Amino acid sequence: MKALVTGASGFTGSYLVKNLLEHGYEVRAFVRPSSRVAELEELGVELATGVLEQAGDVERAVDGVDVVFHIAALYREAGVPDRRYWEVNVEGTRHVLDAALKHGVNRVVHCSTVGVHGHIERPPANEFAPFSPGDVYQVTKLEGEKLAWDYWKREQLPVTVVRPTGIYGPGDMRFAKMYRMIQKGTFVMLGRGDTLYHLTYVEDLVDGIRLAGEVEAAVGQPYILGGEKWTTLREFVNLVAETLGVRPPRWRLPVWPVYLAGFLCEKICIPLGVEPPIYRRRVEFFTKDRAFDISKAKAELGYRPKVDLAEGVRRTAQWYKEHGILE
Repeated sequence: MKALVTGASGFTGSYLVKNLLEHGYEVRAFVRPSSRVAELEELGVELATGVLEQAGDVERAVDGVDVVFHIAALYREAGVPDRRYWEVNVEGTRHVLDAALKHGVNRVVHCSTVGVHGHIERPPANEFAPFSPGDVYQVTKLEGEKLAWDYWKREQLPVTVVRPTGIYGPGDMRFAKMYRMIQKGTFVMLGRGDTLYHLTYVEDLVDGIRLAGEVEAAVGQPYILGGEKWTTLREFVNLVAETLGVRPPRWRLPVWPVYLAGFLCEKICIPLGVEPPIYRRRVEFFTKDRAFDISKAKAELGYRPKVDLAEGVRRTAQWYKEHGILE
């Protein structure tokens, strides 16, 4: 089997490349011209350079592969206009689907996000919970997913959709700031910390993504991929503190005054091209329940998370220390 991985130089994509190689795949990596590719070159994978926004680049990358794992996306970045999210996450996905249809691939595994469900009113949520995206990233990921379903229904393109919960592990930088603040005793909890949070260790996640491309019955199905258990934000933060050998954070602030401050900062700073010191979406990290039912993926894909949260947090902290991110 020959697989194309879009976003292969990114956090999740790079782990998926290694997982596929370990399971006997031949891999072609679709990367941007500016991507760091030394690790991919060391792995001996074929490189296809281009951008999702250019249909011709995508078509050349898809030509000759059996399965496409579409991981690439524009994630939340400061100062990026909304149209860029639509260009990458929606039109870029359309280019992948068009190319896959033209070249007759056996499967497209489209990576979405549980963020399309937004705040979970009655946790845990399954794959058929209502959609309620909360920002332009989640909105465009949902639109990209809708495109994938449309190509499956209208064109009979064999599509499977995966929706990961929060991804973490060695190499991830999204949690690095939080780890550092907890270590230094400067982390401030907004609210009580009772918000439900569901994480996925990256090695478990990519195993599930690979299975989504292999199981025949997965065509036309969505799957939530997450860890075995969810937790509360307070429990997660305390676990990080315990792992780092420091006291749990003691400082708390009420949520809504900070949320209002974020709203005002965005309204004033963004039109001026200034980075807001506070974003509403960062405050929402403390307010939105995200707990999910992974039984469908376990029953139909044979998905089995192997790394529990305590071990995953330990491995991540060790990587941060080895790379000078933590003391």
